Amino acid sequence: MSRIRIDTMDGRLGFTAGSVVLAEYVHRPDNPQLESPRPYFSPIRTLSGELVSLYRPHDHVWHKGITWSLPVVGDENFWGGPTFVKGQGYVQLPNNGTQGHREFPVVDDESTARFVEALDWVTEGGEQLFEEQRTVAATLLDDDSWLLAFATSMRNVSGRPIPIGSPTTRGRENAGYGGLFWRGPRSFTGGSVLAPGIAGGDELRGTRAPWMGFTGRHDVTGAASTIVMIDDAGNLQHPPQWFARSEEFACLCPAPFFSEEHVVEPGATLDLRYGVVIADGASDPDRAAALAAAGSARLPDLLSP
Repeated sequence: MSRIRIDTMDGRLGFTAGSVVLAEYVHRPDNPQLESPRPYFSPIRTLSGELVSLYRPHDHVWHKGITWSLPVVGDENFWGGPTFVKGQGYVQLPNNGTQGHREFPVVDDESTARFVEALDWVTEGGEQLFEEQRTVAATLLDDDSWLLAFATSMRNVSGRPIPIGSPTTRGRENAGYGGLFWRGPRSFTGGSVLAPGIAGGDELRGTRAPWMGFTGRHDVTGAASTIVMIDDAGNLQHPPQWFARSEEFACLCPAPFFSEEHVVEPGATLDLRYGVVIADGASDPDRAAALAAAGSARLPDLLSP
């Protein structure tokens, strides 16, 4: 396996190495408005073909593999499902916005699998809040792992300040999700959350770290796989607090708005960059740290204009 290539499919792009489709990027989803329609990566696989993502689980149908999802954008919800309202809990409101694909200005498969996408963030009521330029690239790291790189540049076109936060900034304790969110397969439930120097579970939610990982086992084969998500050093709130779960289901999310809202002024741009390493085999904190270092070293080249 010498490289990853991009395959164009109906409404999606595929990242393929050899005969394995490592990830599909669905840019024209057919999800209902309640799920805040937006592009997503699903399915996602290791180099050996093990599935490491879950699409539209019955408990949270708005979870879709890996997505860039924000639950608190002013009064709007670009995460999907109900909105947390202080004093009322979760309430289904007519505020589920859409991240709409406009075009791919760049799809480059000569030296590395990379694309640039233009998107519009539009509320359920029809108001455009942001223009986004999104860059995605993928590369092999070694015989057991590959890297998915993700960058977003969101420009406020609404004409007014927009605060971005989380359920925690609106009053729900330790529920600061929002950002690049990974939902793992059902069999990963009860797996290990990995952070620098430590392995654990739900007690690591809210921890600040430059990276966090998850290792779990697959049904049928019994094999293990590892996900390591990397927060770029130049990001807002780096190192971020992380939203992580293991006991109820497997998920990871570097959450730049976990406990503090960030206001994007009119005409201003929010820029963030991430890496996701997908690896075959189980990991401890030392291996996860090595995977994070390898992924971090490749991000600048993959995401440069």
